[in-house]
Amino acid sequence: MKIMADDPRLVYCGRIDFEQKEAPEFVYPCSYVSVRFTGTSLTAVVSNRCNYWDNYLGVIIDGQEQKFLLSKTENEKQTLVLGKDLLDTEHEAMLFKRQDSCHMFRFYGFEIDDTAEVLPPPKLPRRRIEVYGDSVSAGEVSEAVAYAGKCDPEHQGEFSNSYGSYAWITARRLNACLHDIAQGGIALMDGTGWFSDPDFIGMESVYDKIQYNPAFGVSKTWDFSKFRPHVVIVAIGQNDSHPQDYMAEDFRGEKACLWRERYRRFIEKLRAIYPKAEIILATTILQHHENWDRSIEEVCGWLEDPKIHHFLYSKNGTGTPGHIRIPEAEQMAEELSGYIEGLGAGIWEDED
Repeated sequence: MKIMADDPRLVYCGRIDFEQKEAPEFVYPCSYVSVRFTGTSLTAVVSNRCNYWDNYLGVIIDGQEQKFLLSKTENEKQTLVLGKDLLDTEHEAMLFKRQDSCHMFRFYGFEIDDTAEVLPPPKLPRRRIEVYGDSVSAGEVSEAVAYAGKCDPEHQGEFSNSYGSYAWITARRLNACLHDIAQGGIALMDGTGWFSDPDFIGMESVYDKIQYNPAFGVSKTWDFSKFRPHVVIVAIGQNDSHPQDYMAEDFRGEKACLWRERYRRFIEKLRAIYPKAEIILATTILQHHENWDRSIEEVCGWLEDPKIHHFLYSKNGTGTPGHIRIPEAEQMAEELSGYIEGLGAGIWEDED
């Protein structure tokens, strides 16, 4: 039995491109589609567009997680056997995007046994969180747990898993939906960071897009009315030191002052879009110069907004020279979710 991608019994979460409803395109990490069904098998039909690295999809069926390698042949439909020889009972499955825009994939639907049944859809949590971040927020290299606290091993994308990011772990701890606007290597401003070398693109040019990677063509603008977060986490300021760590070199220099001004404007844009959300400014435990966090603290003070907060982890900027592994992400999520809970239950009230 085929379950088409636009079947109302499927549940989607994430900033997903639904321009083609029968084949939605997944761009951002942590985006997913889920289904409840009976029977003994589950397959999915997808197609992939690869920019770099090997690309994998994540699947969780009845709590058991797997990953599937995608084809690098552009737009070639691929049937993935997600589950077979399952117990003939009720199941819940989630197909999710493990990686950032190193690739994008289209989802065409699921298929279950001919005698099976699609069950009423799982409910999305009422709470909503949005994250603007870099590779750490995307869960890049998070599965390389043997390298906790160390530099990254050589890899081709196989260790990247958004499910193990602090962002998604935090959302699960708080029982919240998550939109994870996260891209490896991204800085605040164009011309800095590591993303889209050599014409680097910053979060200022990405935050309001569905599709933003120039390798995949013309960008597409996001409609902010489609998702109204209660909490917004801004976790950028770690890739901004490339190609020059001007913040470490001269805190009051021209480039440092410009960054703080642009950061302030970016936060003010988010505040204008989300007038009632709690906005949390942060970096992560990935090693970086403390002057970036000092700058964020200064901007937070300038804004004088009681619903804009600067949050620091216990190992902020000193935890690891490499990417954050799952155990480290769990510790970060514990601290961050505790901080959010400390803001009170009232933060989860919807806009009028």
